[in-house]
Amino acid sequence: MEFLATPEAWISLLTLTILEIVLGIDNIVFISILAGKLPENQQKKARQLGLALAMFTRVLLLLSLSWVMSLTANIFNIGDWIGVTNPEWLEKLGISGRDLILLIGGLFLIYKSTHEIHNKLEGEEEDGAKVKVHSFVGTIVQILILDVVFSLDSVITAVGMADHIEIMIAAVVI
Repeated sequence: MEFLATPEAWISLLTLTILEIVLGIDNIVFISILAGKLPENQQKKARQLGLALAMFTRVLLLLSLSWVMSLTANIFNIGDWIGVTNPEWLEKLGISGRDLILLIGGLFLIYKSTHEIHNKLEGEEEDGAKVKVHSFVGTIVQILILDVVFSLDSVITAVGMADHIEIMIAAVVI
């Protein structure tokens, strides 16, 4: 844990914490909306349990993606497909599991940001806020599903920005 003595670690923690707060606002809004559909005596419990489970699922997502990001061995090589024979170039054209996750994650973030900007400009509302929930368990399940969907952006960003899983988890917990 000597990496915590470096300024880079503290800057990463601060940056990721701010990003988690900004990117997590939509989660809190939807948890409040869904919990608000329950009887008043269950709303507080649903919000608290929803937030706790949301943090737990984010940590699990971080651990899963961090493991995948450690897959640095080449899965395939683009150079083989296009006929490159120079070994130096072949090494540079290799694609690993980490590369695929960063590519897919980057494309997802581009799609999500474009979709959000389009919705803001067109004034469209998300359909998820209109779903009727009648039971406590149903509400918690919906909170978990929505959290996984809305957490992907912040988890992908965290994995792409920080080198240490401890910093990523600390930013989620803070």
